[in-house]
Amino acid sequence: MESQELNEKYFKGRGSQIKPENRFLTNHYVSEHIEGIDEPMIQSPLTKLFYENPKTIVNKINSPDLRMLYSLNAYQGCEHGCSYCYARNTHEFYGFDAGLDFESKIMIKRNAVQLLEQLFGKPSWKPAPISLSGNTDCYQPLERKFELTRNLLKSFLRYRHPVGLITKNSLILRDLDILKDLASENLVHVYISVTTLDESLRRKMEPRTASGLKRIKTIEELAKADIPVGVMNAPIIPGLNHHEIPTILKASADHGALAAGMTIVRLNGSVAPVFEDWLLKNFPDRFDKVWNKIKSMHGGQVSDSKFGRRMTGEGREAEMIQQLFKTCKKKYFEGRSFPEYDLTKFRRNGNLNLFH
Repeated sequence: MESQELNEKYFKGRGSQIKPENRFLTNHYVSEHIEGIDEPMIQSPLTKLFYENPKTIVNKINSPDLRMLYSLNAYQGCEHGCSYCYARNTHEFYGFDAGLDFESKIMIKRNAVQLLEQLFGKPSWKPAPISLSGNTDCYQPLERKFELTRNLLKSFLRYRHPVGLITKNSLILRDLDILKDLASENLVHVYISVTTLDESLRRKMEPRTASGLKRIKTIEELAKADIPVGVMNAPIIPGLNHHEIPTILKASADHGALAAGMTIVRLNGSVAPVFEDWLLKNFPDRFDKVWNKIKSMHGGQVSDSKFGRRMTGEGREAEMIQQLFKTCKKKYFEGRSFPEYDLTKFRRNGNLNLFH
């Protein structure tokens, strides 16, 4: 019997099983005298929504090891519940925790479309690719109801502005009509994140995402519609999914992917205790091996903020993973690439320029 089945307190459908301390708060709940507590301090939470009206929506990316120039996140927090997600730390800025709160307390930025169009109308704005997601998945389950991503794509199309998307959810196929029009103008790139094709691992590690096979099918459907699509094999976790690199890249290429990327897992801030607890509860027999391999790739720590190294790791373990990925990429993606974005199509204020 699997370890989580033996654990009556395991919250099915949640990647995190704990509520780690928020580094910005001075007061914390503790269970030092558990015998005096009548009810469990931590219970499986229901999803709660918080409606936000931010002043800006597009963020400039200054990290030298990230290719994107700008990002846009219409949601904060993510119901997908990936146990390794680096974005968990950002929830602490809002007074929440990076564990169960991150995947159950979701902020909806209702004025996202309005803010984007205001930005496009500024004379100072110069078109550059804007990535939807980066901090949360733009096609997480709540998108089915709120359609913020769909409406944002309509604005990108109206203004003929370049956009990139990365997601783990097949819900993106709902928006094929808009994506086709964007692709016909060379205005969109899509990455489908595929972490594992092992459904047992996927259900535990990223419980509310689409299955790996469904993501491969999504790549196929996008490619058939002539939408430039690639695979993001990330994060690669030694001892859990590193051996799947050849299978994932081959399957993606066979189904029409034009590009492939990867990142090595890193567990910064409160992501570390969330993932550590998850790993102990789901793979106790492999815990020491996996944990030590992660540390070996980041200078003896599971966290890593050094530009250049944080995404790729270093040391023998990281080098073997990188070499395997490069070999497979060359084998399956030789001669393939995304078409260049066309930045000349941009329409200021969404209207055609009468003089062109």
